[in-house]
Amino acid sequence: MVKIFRWLMRITVAVLVLVGLVVGAVYYFASRSLPDYDKRLTVEGLDTPVEILRDHSNVPHIFSDDDTGVFFGLGYAHAQDRLWQMMVMRRTVQGRLSEVFGARTVEIDKLLRRFDLYRLARTSVAAQDADTLAALEAYAAGVNARLDEINRDALGRGAPEMFLFDMPIAPWHPADSIAVIKLMAVQMMSQLDREVLRARLSLALPDKARLADILPDAPGTGVGALPDYAALMPGADTLRFAGGMGGAANDPLSPFRGPGLANASNGWAAAPSRSASGGTLLANDPHLGFSAPSIWYLARLELSSGGVIGGTIPGMPLVLSGRSDRLGWGLTSSYLDDLDVMIEELNPDNPEQYRTPDGFQPFETRRSIIEIKDSAPVTLTLRWSENGPVLPGSHADLGTITPPGHVAAVSWTALDDQDTTMSAGLGLMRARSIREAMVAGEKFVAPSQNLILADRLDVAMKTVGAMPRRNANHDSQGRMPALGAVEHNRWQGRLSYDANPEFIAPSGGIVGNTNNKLVERPFPLHVSFDWGDTQRVQRWTRLMQLRHVHSRDSFVEAQLDTVSVTARTLLPLVGKDLWFTGEAAPDGTTERRRHMALELLADWNGEMNEYLPEPLIYMAWMRALQERLVRDELGPLADELTHVEPLFIERVFRDVDGAGAWCDVIHSTPRETCSDIARMALDDALTWLTETQGTAIESLAWGDLHQATHDHPVLGEVPLLRYFVNIRQSTSGGDNTLNRAKTAGKGANPFRNVHGAGFRGVYDFADPDSSVFVISTGQSGHVLSRHYDDMATLWRRGEYIPMSLDTDLARAASVGVTRLVPKGE
Repeated sequence: MVKIFRWLMRITVAVLVLVGLVVGAVYYFASRSLPDYDKRLTVEGLDTPVEILRDHSNVPHIFSDDDTGVFFGLGYAHAQDRLWQMMVMRRTVQGRLSEVFGARTVEIDKLLRRFDLYRLARTSVAAQDADTLAALEAYAAGVNARLDEINRDALGRGAPEMFLFDMPIAPWHPADSIAVIKLMAVQMMSQLDREVLRARLSLALPDKARLADILPDAPGTGVGALPDYAALMPGADTLRFAGGMGGAANDPLSPFRGPGLANASNGWAAAPSRSASGGTLLANDPHLGFSAPSIWYLARLELSSGGVIGGTIPGMPLVLSGRSDRLGWGLTSSYLDDLDVMIEELNPDNPEQYRTPDGFQPFETRRSIIEIKDSAPVTLTLRWSENGPVLPGSHADLGTITPPGHVAAVSWTALDDQDTTMSAGLGLMRARSIREAMVAGEKFVAPSQNLILADRLDVAMKTVGAMPRRNANHDSQGRMPALGAVEHNRWQGRLSYDANPEFIAPSGGIVGNTNNKLVERPFPLHVSFDWGDTQRVQRWTRLMQLRHVHSRDSFVEAQLDTVSVTARTLLPLVGKDLWFTGEAAPDGTTERRRHMALELLADWNGEMNEYLPEPLIYMAWMRALQERLVRDELGPLADELTHVEPLFIERVFRDVDGAGAWCDVIHSTPRETCSDIARMALDDALTWLTETQGTAIESLAWGDLHQATHDHPVLGEVPLLRYFVNIRQSTSGGDNTLNRAKTAGKGANPFRNVHGAGFRGVYDFADPDSSVFVISTGQSGHVLSRHYDDMATLWRRGEYIPMSLDTDLARAASVGVTRLVPKGE
């Protein structure tokens, strides 16, 4: 027995030693790629010395004698901290993920190849102005200097992920930065999904008047009834019960976010007359999908025109939301209708031709080969019509609305091969007034944004981005797919920049946008029929008008506000026949749980606080309610309605234009009332909560399910590793709060917080150096760095870091200074 014990001890010690050696080796090789922020480095391709000063939060402050040196430094800093992220984004837009990740990403690559965005980015390089070209070349040289350093000094391949995946790295080029902008346009794409869904619902609903209920227009002057999609599209009757086709949107590496998760943001500004300090104020929090690391990266650039500081995206030499000493700018998604689905009729005698107003014409075709790790390559035939690229029926369920003998193509402003959005962004960084910023905005093409501006004297807002010129006789007004061969359905160029909405020096002293409807104009000057918000704007308007004057702190308070106007509106409406009407019931019964839930909700003020049970009960109830209302009419198509549409619920329970008809279950003999459905839906919700969270309703907490999921796109689902690379935290807020925390809407936990403000900034021009900002993870993409998640806790708690252009302040608590010097000095 003693001998066995000794051998067991020896084996145990040997295993522990072996594990220790393996862990040590892994740590050694992974840590080799941790950047050294305190060094002097001689580099090629640099004309003047560059200093990169890292403050206590690892925000780089970059100085040089000329602007090219500053952009060189930004490229170097981005590559130091986010190399893996940059390389994955480049491969995504190139359609080359499968060379690294294998068959998993083939469908994503096929889609990106069909859009051909990288070719369009390459041709757009020549369209940039001279200053932008110089900045792009300097930025690329800075990225490549870091790549050379990694190869020369064996710095762990630049990122830990490089040891797990064989990813050859090519030098960075100016086209790569333009391609990243186009990739962001893909992530913000919303109109394609909306058009297809509208067409599918039109085919599925026997009563076409009900389409205005389930996809309601934003409040305002009504839009005339649209024709039935089947009437627009010959052969569409055969698609009436077509099921979904699936697609590539579910993979974390996919830039196609799917319905409800495309884009959002908040931004507002106050003139001196509405500011307690007498200076202008600006707040901005753009919303994108969460990831680890965040898509955002903070930086300060000391340009010849003055210092600028704010949020950048690795891969681009732009401060997208930020300020100089004289001008602040922020961005919100405009929801401009910049995309149309065109249904092209194939020649029955030659499927390589399609009908045009001038007869059948051949598609523009090109072959493209996708190399796939551990599999045979796939050859695609890319086809373009005069309207745009032809997409597969599997993408966004296009096949469900495309009649036999037809294919779907898209016209989209991001498909411009002379895209000057990069020049616009750099022009904005150099602008010193609202007027100069407005001039710079004319070069924006895609993605379209609302540009919120504040200089030292006033505030303004302007929609930037190309607005398609449509014919007033367009068959569907761009709201549903239309026949591409019909002349009046085709785009006729773009409208002038003057047609884009603008608000300059408003009499009320405040401008802002929460993705809400901006203007009410007749088609085709309408901007959009589908807006991103009808709820947050109500709370924002109230908070802005509650005070005559605002301060930096009141703007921060509004940015972090978690009160749901939607809950305050819907609960009294939906529960009007249920409050305080239940009879006494024993514990554990459905009636008792319903009574307790209604009692909690009756005393709730609508605050979506992570520690409260009421937000979870409310969200589960509204989700179950919409499911009961639409499932019998729509069948499997109801699965596409992943998020609760507040205006739909409100229309139904107010019986607007007969919308109360949704409450009756058409497949049952009794006639159900809306109160019946509300009660049954509440029971459904409480049953689900009991099964998943336990029986004690008062012990529920919204934050237990509403966790911000900053997951690593590649390693986030790998056992064990996911505990190191994912950043998850319970959060307040919800789909319709100013502190927007968009839920997933599907899966085992549909309430995961997956989309929100990865960047927050508040700028005060009475004291510019008191401005603040923060991102949702940390500056570094290296999991072993202390800056991988050091801002995550601040972000969750609603705290910020200083956004100062004071060099001495940054230097006082710096974590290192990198000095890049030209070779030969």
